[in-house]
Amino acid sequence: MRTLKKFDNSFVTRKKKLIAGVDEAGRGPLAGPVVAAAVIFDKKTFHKEINDSKQIPEKKREELYKWIIENCLSYGVGIIDHEEIDEINILQASLKAMKQAAAHLSPPPNLILIDGSKSFVSEIETKTVVKGDAKSFSIAAASIIAKVTRDKIMKKAHEKFPEYMWERNKGYATKAHREAVKKFGPSPFHRKTFLNRILKEVKQKSVRVVK
Repeated sequence: MRTLKKFDNSFVTRKKKLIAGVDEAGRGPLAGPVVAAAVIFDKKTFHKEINDSKQIPEKKREELYKWIIENCLSYGVGIIDHEEIDEINILQASLKAMKQAAAHLSPPPNLILIDGSKSFVSEIETKTVVKGDAKSFSIAAASIIAKVTRDKIMKKAHEKFPEYMWERNKGYATKAHREAVKKFGPSPFHRKTFLNRILKEVKQKSVRVVK
């Protein structure tokens, strides 16, 4: 996947030596936070297995997570919890998490490559890259950091709420997860605005039973 590294290096100039990639994990789940990460590498650092986190098995992601942290120049993480997601919506929460992650980078980058088509307000120049986790080495690395970090959070939450099987589904809307919500109701860790359809189905079923 050296083309991913070439993509990042294509933005390097005398004035833009530090290129950061930013990505998030957890836009779609019914529960838990959205987590973003930002990563800066030097021009030469490369790993052939770094790719979009969704294309990498969980165990390999965890191995690459360690490699990224040990070999990057800097990385940062931003986390927006389920309550704030309900308050400001998932798009705004994702952008806020990405901005937080980028703010933790030291030294700061000269350019921030952002996965997707939306950018956050930044004093540093930003560039959006649609499907960036499959094009940019630093964005792909950020996607791995974000995914592994979020998975750890969901596995920890599973210990408190095992009935939702978050150690497997990580909060995503699998059939088993949806059925658990219908049976046990929402947990304090759920995104309430994401459950409207499921809870509506429960209410409609209840009405039919009463009749």
